Amino acid sequence: MAFAINPAHATMPGYAALREKAVELEGVFLNTLVSEMFKGLETDTSLFGGGHAEETWRGMMAEEYAAEMARAGGIGIADQMVAALIETQGSMAAEPNLLSMGAYNK
Repeated sequence: MAFAINPAHATMPGYAALREKAVELEGVFLNTLVSEMFKGLETDTSLFGGGHAEETWRGMMAEEYAAEMARAGGIGIADQMVAALIETQGSMAAEPNLLSMGAYNK
């Protein structure tokens, strides 16, 4: 199922916070991918191999790479999450509250 972001949604209250959290979550996912990619790199094979220092900072570098990729547009996860959440919110508002109508108050 393809999701499309409606430009009018950007003016909705809370949209900026929703978008920010979706981008953060995409960054977490990308961090996992980048960290796994870095695990395969050997640190002591080149002239400038960093040894223990490089291993220490590698996680932070992967986190920053992932956060920057997510802020630059990522791989589309944040867009899909925002669109799905907005669609879900809209469908929840359109459904009647059967409890308030007395349908289940027996």
